Amino acid sequence: MTDIVLINPPRLFKEGNIWKAIDRSLPALGIAYCAAYLEKEGFTVKILDMQAEPITPDELKSILQEWAPKFAGLTATTVEINRALEVAHFVKENFPQTGIIFGGVHSTLRPEEILSHEFVDLVVRGEGEITLTELMKGRSLEDILGLSFKENGKPVHNKAREFIENIDDIPYPAHHLLPIAKYKPSTGNYKRLPAMSMMTSRGCPGKCTFCSTEAMGKRTRFRTPANIVGEMERLIKDYGIKEISFYDDTITAKRKNMQGMCELMLKRGLDITWSCMSRVDCIDQETLGLMKQAGCHQIGYGVESGDENILKNIKKHISLEKVKEVVEITKKTGLDVRCMFMFGNPGETKETLEKTVRLAIELDPDIVVFNITTPYPGTEMYDWAVKNGHLNITNWNKYDLANIVMNLPTVNQETITKHYHTAYKKFYLRPSYLLRRLLKIRTLNDLRNNYKSFFSMISFGRN
Repeated sequence: MTDIVLINPPRLFKEGNIWKAIDRSLPALGIAYCAAYLEKEGFTVKILDMQAEPITPDELKSILQEWAPKFAGLTATTVEINRALEVAHFVKENFPQTGIIFGGVHSTLRPEEILSHEFVDLVVRGEGEITLTELMKGRSLEDILGLSFKENGKPVHNKAREFIENIDDIPYPAHHLLPIAKYKPSTGNYKRLPAMSMMTSRGCPGKCTFCSTEAMGKRTRFRTPANIVGEMERLIKDYGIKEISFYDDTITAKRKNMQGMCELMLKRGLDITWSCMSRVDCIDQETLGLMKQAGCHQIGYGVESGDENILKNIKKHISLEKVKEVVEITKKTGLDVRCMFMFGNPGETKETLEKTVRLAIELDPDIVVFNITTPYPGTEMYDWAVKNGHLNITNWNKYDLANIVMNLPTVNQETITKHYHTAYKKFYLRPSYLLRRLLKIRTLNDLRNNYKSFFSMISFGRN
């Protein structure tokens, strides 16, 4: 018998979504961390990653019959939540004695919604390692911080648990329970395989209205360079990993930490390539240079809009002057630049949409991604949209960065959709861009990745 099976539910992207063309497959690190913490406490744990390894209902039933788990824990973001609920319902229907636990960002922000489903027993809010362990140890439900449950059919929400202060204390993710060979980053964001994702911190210093800090905390907590590099060495030695995708929101929020990580990587001679994400107000030339020496080949910046007033509306707290400066020094360092933009922010107009496309072309990054602004539950933008009657879709399946879920008074949906699709062609079909990308090809892998990335973007632009 297995104490618990942790499930990453399937995620389906429909045609017309850029993420269908460049979709990645990387593990849900939250459940991998929880699995490691539970194993350290002596529990038997299994992981089912249904995004990396699609399985049929019959196969799922057969697996669960073999494992006979006491509990099934599911994690989900907003766009995945309906699929997670479908899986949970199937598990409960076929294995009624299995306790159903939900965790992850959406469940943390909307526990009452999740508990309204009769087949859901418990919700773990926030960081799950300690809360889940106390639950598995049989502690009384009412005494477990960060837990929501039902009592006489009514939801009970215990006091929130404090965030783990020293995240070095958390064991490395349970990589041995993951289908390592099935993972790869999104098209254009990696040089080598096999690849794995990592996080060096929890939390983000940003205050953007389209993000929520409730699940991971308002204050950023950092792992030490020795702890981070130790995990990288284990991934290289035990699993042959050649590429790391860091998924911190702002990996350089504490520049000394990043510099220390890079210096230790160089000292130990790690053969690894990697990519990451940051903010233009949390980076400098010295740090970029060290990152390049330590194997970083690409850094992504959330620029969001080409209009200063829009940036103020969404509390991005960056200037376009700073964006241009940082993109330029990043290029001079020899790193590829990925810039992310959003169409459909509060205050958006046809003119601001055009400014965004012009800025993307002016910046001329190696990769650009345009998304539809999506106000996720728990964010300031979501509350604004509800309060002002701008939210027109509450089907979570549509919250996939490709569907317009707000009716803005300043621009119609047709205009946003048109710019969303044509922006890709305007950016990627420029002769100067095509020539630059060709001149950067050095290996057969570079050729394959560039070919796949380019045609994914262009095929999307024709939609």
